[in-house]
Amino acid sequence: MPGSAAPVLIPAVLFFATLIRSAFGFGEALVAVPLLALLMPVEVAAPVAVLVSITVALIAVIHDWHKIHLRSAGRLVLPTLLGVPLGLVMLKAVAEPVIKAALAAVVIGFSLHSLVSRRERELKNDQLAWVFGFSAGVLGGAYGMNGPPLAIYGALRRWPPQHFRATLQAYFLPASLLGMGGYWAAGLWTPAVNRFYLISLPFVVAATFLGRAINHRLDGRRFLRYVYWGLIAAGAMLLWQARP
Repeated sequence: MPGSAAPVLIPAVLFFATLIRSAFGFGEALVAVPLLALLMPVEVAAPVAVLVSITVALIAVIHDWHKIHLRSAGRLVLPTLLGVPLGLVMLKAVAEPVIKAALAAVVIGFSLHSLVSRRERELKNDQLAWVFGFSAGVLGGAYGMNGPPLAIYGALRRWPPQHFRATLQAYFLPASLLGMGGYWAAGLWTPAVNRFYLISLPFVVAATFLGRAINHRLDGRRFLRYVYWGLIAAGAMLLWQARP
């Protein structure tokens, strides 16, 4: 069970993770769940993180609905639903370190290339959205890591920071609701989950609005560089998790 420091540390972890998510649109899961798992059982930490994800996404959608690329979000969500079952199969069939190391290599390689290349790659339309949505579903179903494929897609679409953030939240809202439904069906939505979520809620809401303010101050080119560095950090975290 969580120690006496948990009521202080858990809100602090979720504040930091939410600030990252709200400012850049993704990345909180790779921060929140590993740190929360040091303070509570993983079967409690994961549903708490998903409840926080729902909260952040709901606030973003309400306040920035006019900045959402609805067609893009829809074309990402539907393939995700198809990818989740394959992810669940992979969870049992493929060694987790292998998948995480491979994903880390792709994410870090793409991000480094984007940072040093003088040629700016861009997807002009949503024709390939299903590839990234399906990949997000597979990784989400297997390891709860939807974010990296979506962030790569948003970067390739060259969305402005505010549109990038809002569109990803429009994706995360239904995806997280479905995930929470799965936890409920599995009996993992417990009173402990509600308790830790509620004590952290004021900090999560504050971090959401602070992150929104940061996001709105970023210009497009600088924002994309932050996204690439964030992806590199996520890749490094995955490599650390994949170690023997």
